[in-house]
Amino acid sequence: MKWDEITVLHPGRFVLVEAIKASSNNRVRQLEDMSVVQDYDNPQEAWNGYKRLHKLHPTRELYVFHTSRSDVEVVEEFFSGVRQRT
Repeated sequence: MKWDEITVLHPGRFVLVEAIKASSNNRVRQLEDMSVVQDYDNPQEAWNGYKRLHKLHPTRELYVFHTSRSDVEVVEEFFSGVRQRT
């Protein structure tokens, strides 16, 4: 599904989406096709949903956006440090 379709179907909502088709160019991730996993009323619920699903499926490319955004380009940032397991 394209972003403009998602904004029409879920106006004024926070959406947890999975990238189906995406590409990177100059450290910008462009999401070309995505699937809505869940929509939410508030950002805290959306991030909690993200964290739960990411913990179960860490290889899935998941994002949280508000449908008021005009686009869904994401700046890629690479982690270069030590992670501590909790």
